[in-house]
Amino acid sequence: MTNPALAVGAVERHLRARRDAGRGLLMPYVTAGITPGWTDYLRAFADAGADAIEVGLPFSDPTLDGVTIQRASAAALARGASTRRVLADLSGLPDLGVPLVASTYYNLVLHDGPEAFCAALRRAGAGGLIVPDLPVHEADELAAAAAPAGIDLALLASPATPRPRLAEIAERSRGFVYAVSLMGTTGERAGLAATAAGLTGRIRRVSDRPVLLGFGISTPDQAREARRHADGVVVGAAVMRRVLDGAGPDDLRVFLSTLRQALDQECDPPR
Repeated sequence: MTNPALAVGAVERHLRARRDAGRGLLMPYVTAGITPGWTDYLRAFADAGADAIEVGLPFSDPTLDGVTIQRASAAALARGASTRRVLADLSGLPDLGVPLVASTYYNLVLHDGPEAFCAALRRAGAGGLIVPDLPVHEADELAAAAAPAGIDLALLASPATPRPRLAEIAERSRGFVYAVSLMGTTGERAGLAATAAGLTGRIRRVSDRPVLLGFGISTPDQAREARRHADGVVVGAAVMRRVLDGAGPDDLRVFLSTLRQALDQECDPPR
């Protein structure tokens, strides 16, 4: 009998289909509640060619995030953003044509309990979940709650992840494997981390699940280089810096379109 905690959901089917068609995957990030009309960014992301959208649920102690997303989270919380309000905003949206992947820290999951949290995500229209401070050896309870709710729980791997643990992460992750390009926090950087290629190569040796590379990818050139190693990219700080500087949905649509074009230009399969 199939273990329900290991079932594959809609996010993974969607990303696999696009990857297998030769498309470089683009998943931009937005901190939910950052502006009064923050869901307009989601529409702009989809229009720009996003393949999935990461929706950050604001948390007061985002330990894995750098200054930009810390500022974005603080701004959203100051506006009164909460998990309940964010999910209410999402539940009123029409279908964007791409999956929404919520991301937050485990404290917010535990507040209502994994089963209630995952059920609420599903009702709001989310199909995936990233919990960066949840290690794989503590993921059983959440994984068991996520699968029946139709939520793909994506796990993270870093350059420091040892081989046996990497194999377990790749096996248990659903939706995709989130490859953290470097040992550090989120944030824009001048170039793609030297450790990115080695990590994605190690993941590929143990899994055919889609691999999305994140942390530090900020420009079309970096996206193009990342595509040579991974199936696609996660872009967060570069998006949120622009939002914090006053960029609106149309501005972000233009920026993400440049990343979309870069990913489309890099047609060689990941090495």
